[in-house]
Amino acid sequence: MDSILNIPHGLVFWTVINFGIFLFLLIKFGGKGIINAIKAREESIQHAIDSADTANKNAMKLLVESQEKLDNTQAQVAEMIAKGREQAELHIKKATDEAEAVKKAKIQDALKEIERTKEAALVQLRSEVADLVVQATEQILMEKLDGAKDKKLINDFIDKLPNN
Repeated sequence: MDSILNIPHGLVFWTVINFGIFLFLLIKFGGKGIINAIKAREESIQHAIDSADTANKNAMKLLVESQEKLDNTQAQVAEMIAKGREQAELHIKKATDEAEAVKKAKIQDALKEIERTKEAALVQLRSEVADLVVQATEQILMEKLDGAKDKKLINDFIDKLPNN
Protein backbone atom coordinates (compact mmCIF):
# COMPACT_ATOMS: atom_id res chain seq x y z
CA MET A 1 0.00 0.00 0.00
CA ASP A 2 2.87 2.26 0.42
CA SER A 3 3.52 2.26 -3.28
CA ILE A 4 0.01 3.60 -4.11
CA LEU A 5 0.25 6.41 -1.63
CA ASN A 6 3.79 7.26 -2.57
CA ILE A 7 3.18 8.75 -6.00
CA PRO A 8 6.03 10.91 -7.17
CA HIS A 9 5.09 14.61 -7.24
CA GLY A 10 6.64 15.11 -10.61
CA LEU A 11 4.36 12.52 -12.17
CA VAL A 12 1.31 14.21 -10.73
CA PHE A 13 2.54 17.59 -11.97
CA TRP A 14 3.12 16.34 -15.53
CA THR A 15 -0.20 14.43 -15.52
CA VAL A 16 -2.05 17.62 -14.57
CA ILE A 17 -0.14 19.59 -17.25
CA ASN A 18 -0.92 16.92 -19.89
CA PHE A 19 -4.57 16.86 -18.86
CA GLY A 20 -4.72 20.67 -19.08
CA ILE A 21 -3.15 20.65 -22.55
CA PHE A 22 -5.50 17.88 -23.64
CA LEU A 23 -8.45 19.82 -22.25
CA PHE A 24 -7.25 23.03 -23.96
CA LEU A 25 -6.83 21.25 -27.32
CA LEU A 26 -10.14 19.50 -26.91
CA ILE A 27 -11.91 22.76 -26.19
CA LYS A 28 -9.98 24.66 -28.88
CA PHE A 29 -10.50 22.20 -31.74
CA GLY A 30 -13.45 20.01 -30.68
CA GLY A 31 -15.43 22.34 -28.42
CA LYS A 32 -17.38 24.02 -31.20
CA GLY A 33 -18.27 20.68 -32.76
CA ILE A 34 -19.40 19.25 -29.44
CA ILE A 35 -21.37 22.40 -28.62
CA ASN A 36 -22.88 22.42 -32.11
CA ALA A 37 -23.77 18.72 -31.81
CA ILE A 38 -25.35 19.36 -28.40
CA LYS A 39 -27.27 22.40 -29.80
CA ALA A 40 -28.35 20.37 -32.85
CA ARG A 41 -29.51 17.58 -30.57
CA GLU A 42 -31.32 20.12 -28.37
CA GLU A 43 -32.97 21.69 -31.43
CA SER A 44 -34.04 18.29 -32.80
CA ILE A 45 -35.49 17.36 -29.41
CA GLN A 46 -37.28 20.74 -29.21
CA HIS A 47 -38.54 20.27 -32.79
CA ALA A 48 -39.79 16.78 -31.89
CA ILE A 49 -41.54 18.20 -28.81
CA ASP A 50 -43.12 20.98 -30.91
CA SER A 51 -44.19 18.46 -33.55
CA ALA A 52 -45.67 16.25 -30.83
CA ASP A 53 -47.53 19.25 -29.37
CA THR A 54 -48.84 20.18 -32.83
CA ALA A 55 -49.85 16.59 -33.51
CA ASN A 56 -51.51 16.42 -30.09
CA LYS A 57 -53.43 19.64 -30.78
CA ASN A 58 -54.47 18.33 -34.20
CA ALA A 59 -55.51 15.03 -32.65
CA MET A 60 -57.56 16.85 -30.00
CA LYS A 61 -59.13 19.00 -32.71
CA LEU A 62 -59.96 15.89 -34.76
CA LEU A 63 -61.33 14.22 -31.63
CA VAL A 64 -63.61 17.19 -30.95
CA GLU A 65 -64.72 17.27 -34.60
CA SER A 66 -65.33 13.52 -34.56
CA GLN A 67 -67.32 13.83 -31.35
CA GLU A 68 -69.40 16.64 -32.88
CA LYS A 69 -70.00 14.57 -36.03
CA LEU A 70 -70.94 11.58 -33.88
CA ASP A 71 -73.35 13.72 -31.86
CA ASN A 72 -74.84 15.14 -35.08
CA THR A 73 -75.15 11.67 -36.53
CA GLN A 74 -76.85 10.40 -33.37
CA ALA A 75 -79.24 13.35 -33.50
CA GLN A 76 -80.01 12.63 -37.15
CA VAL A 77 -80.57 8.95 -36.39
CA ALA A 78 -82.89 9.86 -33.52
CA GLU A 79 -84.75 12.27 -35.80
CA MET A 80 -85.04 9.61 -38.51
CA ILE A 81 -86.35 7.10 -35.96
CA ALA A 82 -88.90 9.64 -34.73
CA LYS A 83 -90.02 10.36 -38.31
CA GLY A 84 -90.25 6.63 -38.97
CA ARG A 85 -92.42 6.16 -35.91
CA GLU A 86 -94.64 9.06 -36.97
CA GLN A 87 -95.01 7.59 -40.45
CA ALA A 88 -95.74 4.15 -39.01
CA GLU A 89 -98.38 5.64 -36.72
CA LEU A 90 -99.89 7.53 -39.67
CA HIS A 91 -99.99 4.34 -41.74
CA ILE A 92 -101.57 2.44 -38.86
CA LYS A 93 -104.12 5.22 -38.34
CA LYS A 94 -104.85 5.35 -42.07
CA ALA A 95 -105.26 1.57 -42.25
CA THR A 96 -107.49 1.64 -39.16
CA ASP A 97 -109.60 4.43 -40.66
CA GLU A 98 -109.88 2.56 -43.95
CA ALA A 99 -110.86 -0.63 -42.14
CA GLU A 100 -113.43 1.31 -40.12
CA ALA A 101 -114.83 2.85 -43.31
CA VAL A 102 -115.03 -0.57 -44.98
CA LYS A 103 -116.70 -1.99 -41.86
CA LYS A 104 -119.25 0.84 -41.83
CA ALA A 105 -119.93 0.39 -45.54
CA LYS A 106 -120.47 -3.36 -45.07
CA ILE A 107 -122.76 -2.69 -42.10
CA GLN A 108 -124.73 -0.18 -44.21
CA ASP A 109 -124.94 -2.69 -47.05
CA ALA A 110 -126.11 -5.38 -44.63
CA LEU A 111 -128.71 -3.04 -43.14
CA LYS A 112 -129.93 -2.14 -46.63
CA GLU A 113 -130.11 -5.83 -47.55
CA ILE A 114 -132.02 -6.54 -44.34
CA GLU A 115 -134.40 -3.68 -45.13
CA ARG A 116 -134.90 -4.96 -48.70
CA THR A 117 -135.53 -8.47 -47.39
CA LYS A 118 -137.93 -7.08 -44.81
CA GLU A 119 -139.79 -5.08 -47.48
CA ALA A 120 -139.95 -8.14 -49.73
CA ALA A 121 -141.26 -10.24 -46.83
CA LEU A 122 -143.86 -7.59 -46.03
CA VAL A 123 -144.96 -7.44 -49.67
CA GLN A 124 -145.18 -11.24 -49.76
CA LEU A 125 -147.05 -11.26 -46.43
CA ARG A 126 -149.51 -8.63 -47.68
CA SER A 127 -150.05 -10.64 -50.82
CA GLU A 128 -150.69 -13.81 -48.84
CA VAL A 129 -152.96 -11.99 -46.40
CA ALA A 130 -154.86 -10.47 -49.29
CA ASP A 131 -155.22 -13.92 -50.84
CA LEU A 132 -156.40 -15.33 -47.51
CA VAL A 133 -158.90 -12.53 -47.04
CA VAL A 134 -160.20 -13.10 -50.55
CA GLN A 135 -160.51 -16.84 -49.88
CA ALA A 136 -162.17 -16.23 -46.53
CA THR A 137 -164.53 -13.74 -48.06
CA GLU A 138 -165.39 -16.17 -50.82
CA GLN A 139 -166.17 -18.88 -48.30
CA ILE A 140 -168.23 -16.50 -46.19
CA LEU A 141 -170.15 -15.28 -49.17
CA MET A 142 -170.69 -18.80 -50.41
CA GLU A 143 -172.29 -19.77 -47.20
CA LYS A 144 -174.82 -17.56 -45.68
CA LEU A 145 -174.09 -17.82 -42.07
CA ASP A 146 -175.03 -16.15 -38.92
CA GLY A 147 -172.58 -14.55 -36.40
CA ALA A 148 -171.76 -17.77 -34.55
CA LYS A 149 -171.11 -19.68 -37.74
CA ASP A 150 -169.02 -16.77 -39.06
CA LYS A 151 -166.78 -16.88 -35.99
CA LYS A 152 -166.46 -20.62 -36.18
CA LEU A 153 -165.61 -20.45 -39.88
CA ILE A 154 -162.96 -17.78 -39.30
CA ASN A 155 -161.42 -19.70 -36.39
CA ASP A 156 -161.33 -22.87 -38.47
CA PHE A 157 -159.68 -20.99 -41.32
CA ILE A 158 -157.09 -19.45 -38.98
CA ASP A 159 -156.29 -22.91 -37.60
CA LYS A 160 -155.64 -24.17 -41.12
CA LEU A 161 -153.10 -21.41 -41.84
CA PRO A 162 -149.43 -22.46 -41.86
CA ASN A 163 -147.40 -21.42 -38.81
CA ASN A 164 -144.67 -19.63 -40.82
